Amino acid sequence: MRRTQRGFSLIELLIVVAIILIIAAIAVPNLLRARISANEASAVNSVRAMTTACITYNSTYGEFPPLQADLGPSSTGTPSSTEADLLDQVLGSATAVKSGYTFVYVAGSGPVISSYTINADPVSQNQTGIRHLYTDQSGLIRANPTTVASVTDSPVN
Repeated sequence: MRRTQRGFSLIELLIVVAIILIIAAIAVPNLLRARISANEASAVNSVRAMTTACITYNSTYGEFPPLQADLGPSSTGTPSSTEADLLDQVLGSATAVKSGYTFVYVAGSGPVISSYTINADPVSQNQTGIRHLYTDQSGLIRANPTTVASVTDSPVN
């Protein structure tokens, strides 16, 4: 009497699982690097948007905004110097966190604000982003891979 085999043997199943684990070990790091790269690209574009909003605010009100929230959406529908409606509610808030980066706007001092700085730092270094970003009223975005970026760091390409 002949016996027919049904299903897979334990060895065959273990080989399939091992192959899947090897493929996953190769793919997951590439996926994480792609996510970090996407977060950094989003952060650079957000810094550009904030810079454009600051320049528009300066053209409209004769100085740069005293607070980051002043660039945010208007609650009444009419823009003003405290609700300029130049940025969305995420970037136009006092504590802006977007795509794994924290954005901090600091206005210069004086009766007329003629300078500002914007820093964008990863929420979790080497997980949500690697580079720290910086810009000021010059509009040139600079990056530092290890610590908070400043005016002395290299420009972003």
